[in-house]
This record gives sequence, structure tokens and C-alpha cells, in this order.
Amino acid sequence: MHPGKKLSQCFVCQKSFSRKSYLTEHMRIHTGEKPYECSECQKRFSIKPSLYRHALTHSVEKPYLCSECPKSFCRKSYFSEHMRVHSGEKPYQCSECQESFCNKQSLSRHVITHAVEKPYQCSECQKCFSDQSTLARHTRTHTGEKPYQCSECQICFSVKSSLTRHTKIHAGEKRYQCTECHKCFSEKSCLNRHTRTHTGEKPYQCSECQKCFSEKSHLMLHMKTHTGEKPYQCTDCQKCFIDKNSLTRHRRTHTGDKPFQCSECQKCFSYKIRLTEHTRIHSGENPYQCSECPKHFKLKSLLTAHLRFHTGEKPYQCSKCQERFHNTQSLSRHAITHSVEQPYQCSECQICFSVKSSLTRHTKIHAGEKRYQCTECHKCFSEKSCLNRHTRTHTGEKPYQCSECQKNFRDKRSLSQHTITHTGEKPYPCSECQKCFRNKLSLTQHIRTHTGEKPYQCSECPKDFRLKSLLTAHLRFHTGEKPYQCSECQKCFSDKRRLTKHTRTHTGVKRYQCIECDKCFSEKSRLTQHIRTHTGEKPYQCFECQKCFSEKSILTQHIRIHTGEKPYQCSECQKCFSRKSNLTEHVRIHTGEKND
Repeated sequence: MHPGKKLSQCFVCQKSFSRKSYLTEHMRIHTGEKPYECSECQKRFSIKPSLYRHALTHSVEKPYLCSECPKSFCRKSYFSEHMRVHSGEKPYQCSECQESFCNKQSLSRHVITHAVEKPYQCSECQKCFSDQSTLARHTRTHTGEKPYQCSECQICFSVKSSLTRHTKIHAGEKRYQCTECHKCFSEKSCLNRHTRTHTGEKPYQCSECQKCFSEKSHLMLHMKTHTGEKPYQCTDCQKCFIDKNSLTRHRRTHTGDKPFQCSECQKCFSYKIRLTEHTRIHSGENPYQCSECPKHFKLKSLLTAHLRFHTGEKPYQCSKCQERFHNTQSLSRHAITHSVEQPYQCSECQICFSVKSSLTRHTKIHAGEKRYQCTECHKCFSEKSCLNRHTRTHTGEKPYQCSECQKNFRDKRSLSQHTITHTGEKPYPCSECQKCFRNKLSLTQHIRTHTGEKPYQCSECPKDFRLKSLLTAHLRFHTGEKPYQCSECQKCFSDKRRLTKHTRTHTGVKRYQCIECDKCFSEKSRLTQHIRTHTGEKPYQCFECQKCFSEKSILTQHIRIHTGEKPYQCSECQKCFSRKSNLTEHVRIHTGEKND
């Protein structure tokens, strides 16, 4: 045989060898065959020299001691390889992709991944592999086989390396400590991954979209979003997933399995992260602090969303009107305004909702479920958030402050509605008259002026109302309740609006000025009515005789001429009147009171 001549070639990776025996040994890398077994621990090897080297590990003498950890070695070459774990040195580089490795064996295994031919195919998903041992490991993802069992807790693993890592939990061995936060880890690779959370380093980059990742496994999962590969299929609904963990979590939607239980209240959860979030309710832990304000949050996602209120960032845009939002929830709620679809129906009263959470809250009305009670007035609520808002009416707490005018509010929704007064934004237009409103509720209430709808009926009399607040105020005329008292003269009122108007008689404040004649008014509605004396506008028309009026109250009184309605009755003689002022004058006949 001529020197340097290579006659035998591997049909898998095309590597050539000068002897057939070398080729035979090499082929075991692809086949996974390990014919040499250790008589002490039954570990198997593909070549005899590896078995000889391994046998030395059972001998007592291990003269090479690592200065970093308690490990010792019987050979200097093993010791040198091990030291690279601590130093991070990777002297063996792949000529194809320039990835580096600690030892030659790891490089050899990696080189096979660049070989074009992958003769070992999975019969389940048709994925191909360059060697039989990798195929064998992959097959376990389909069969669920876990041949490696922990002797301490009997948990099983599909890969031996996973078992090795797991046993360190029982041993309590955590030799690698983070210099930033002093957290300890059982493996250096885990420490390296953790360190990136402090440094922000993301060394793994996607070749398709240049997105970077802190872990290789995250990059591998991400790559499947480009290839569309979803090898894990649900046997119940045939939905496919990119990784086994996602499939396992999905399977719980079919089985109803909730393996994670709270030790405090025994509530069960399908996902561990949901349990972690839930336990913070009991502990009161809010580990995520805003760097701009003193607020703390239970979840990182809530902190991220909160920070956008400081930065002004609105990354979510409506495809219909291009309006932008801080979070996906706000965008989803807004998107419904473009659609009349209300797919969620109550089985009790058939009311439909556009959002499932609204239906869930609504069903609690029928169930009568109100588990949260106020310690001050004992009023009960179906949701904890409602109780928290209510409690602020007792404490006077107003934790939400407007950044423009420093006005404080009890709840976030009131602040959100208020901030629109500064921006002037009115995103909800009326389809009938094109008048715009700051929120959907105001638009809904306005639309009733066109449709004539009055869904709120008084249980005492036949009167109907457009707004629930008007019905509530009206009911107080029947009950005689007047909960709002003036602090100056102790006069009481049935609704807050009347008290507000009354207090202006004490303060003399008239902040609404007419631009035509400089006359001032204490209420905006009075100014609006006054302006019509200058413009001659009479927007309220009688549908019977087409006569027009400048005020709605005058139109209401006029309509009674046509209908004959006399809603004001004297309690003494039962005589009825169409106007309250006429009743007031009539009552003086009985009381003997003289007119001024």
C-alpha cells in the first residue's frame, strides 16, 4: 500500500480511511453501535481504546486534581479537557460554520451535521438524521419512552444527560455562582445562560430575520416559524405545534388536567407560570418595579405594558382607522367598534357581548355570586377589582394622576377618559349626525336620542329613561332619598349634579362666558341655551305641528298641549296640571301662601 493512500470511504459522510478497520470503527459513529462493555459499570463504548481509558476511572489513583472544583482525573488529557469547562476555551473549530468546541469528539459529532446525506429517517415524521443514536433519541419524542430513571424520586428521562443534570438537584450541588446576584447553579452552562439576563447578550442570531436570542434552543424554536415545521401533532384535534412542551400544554385543554396546585387555597392550574402568578396574590409579592414611578407589578408583562404609558409608545395599530394602542387588549376592544358582531350570548337572558370577559362578568349577576365584601359598609361585589374601586370611596384614595393637570382619580378608566379632554381626541362618531364622542358609552347613550330608546323603566310609575343614572335619580323622588348635602346650608339633594349647581350659588362662580355679550353663567347648559338667543337657533321641533323651540324642556311642555298629559297632581284635591309651576301656584290656594 502506498503511503497516504486512502482506499476505504464512508458512504454516509464521504470521509476516507487508509485501513478497513478504521472505517469499521468510524461507521459506529453513524450506527450508534457500542460493542465494548465495562465490566464494572456496564457502560458501553464504540472502540476498545475508549474502554481501556474508561477502565482507569475505576482505579483508585486519580493524580490530576482540578483547582476549580473537587473533580479528579486519572489521565492528563481528561484533566486538560475538563479545565476547558472552567476556562471556556474552545480550540476546535468547524471549517464549515466556524462554531467552536471544547474537544475533538464534539467537533467530530458536529461535522456530521454538515454532511448532505442523512440516511436515518424517522418513520413517524420523516425527519432525517446522520447517525442512528440521534434517531433513537428522536424516536422517544414520539413513543414517550423514558428509559433513564432517577433512583431518588423515580422521575424518568428520555436522555441520560437530562438525568445527570437532574441528580444534581438531589445532591444539592450548586458550585457555580453568579457574581451579580449570587444565585447558584449546578452547571456552568446554566450560569452562562443566566449571566446573559444581566448583560443582555444575545449571541444567537437568526439568518432569516436577524432576530437575536440569548439561548440556542430559543433560536432553534424560532427557526421553525420560518420553515413552518410543526412536527408535534395533537391526536384529538390534529393541531400541530413546533415543540413538545407546547403540545403537552395544549393536551390539557382536552383532558382538563390541572397538575399545579396552590398550597394556600388548593386552586389548580394547567400551567406552572399561572400558579407562580397566582401565589403572588397570597404573598402580596410585586417583584417588578417601574423605574419611572413607585409602582410595582406581579407580572413582567404588566410592567412592560405600564412602561409604555411613560414612554408614550403605542406599538399596536388598528388596521381599519390606524389608531394606535399601548397593548393588545386595548386594540382588541377597539376593533370591536368597527364590527357589530357580538358572538358571546348569555344563556339566561340572551344578552350578547362582543368580549368573552364581559359575558363572564355578566353571568355572575344571574348566579348571585358576590364573594368580595366591603369591611366598611358590607356591600358585596362579584369581582375583587370592583371591591378595590369601591373601597376608595371610603378612603378617598385617588392613586391615578393626570400628567397634564395633576388631577387625581380613583380608577384608571376615569383617568383614561379624562386625558382625552387634553388631547381633544373623540374617536367614536355617530353614524346619524357625525357628532363625535370620547368614549363608546357616551356614543351609545347619544344614539338613543335618535332611536328614542329608553331601556330603563321605573318600577313605581310608567316613566322610562335613556340612562341608568337618570332612573336612579328619578327613583329618589319616590323614596324621598336625598343623599347629597350642601356643606354650607345643609340643604339636601337627590343627585350630585343638583348639589354641584347649588354650591355655585354660594361660591358665585360663573366660569362659562358668552363671547357675544360677556354674560357669565354657572352652568354650561345655561350658556348653550343663552347663545341661542343670539343665533336664533331652535333645534327642538314638535312632531305634531312642526313648531320649533330653543330648549328641550319647553318642547316637552308644548307636547302636553297635543297629548293632554297632566303629570303634576295636587295631593289635596287631586287636580292635575301640565306644568310644575302651575301646580306650585295652585298649592298656595290650600296653604294660604301669597305670591310674591
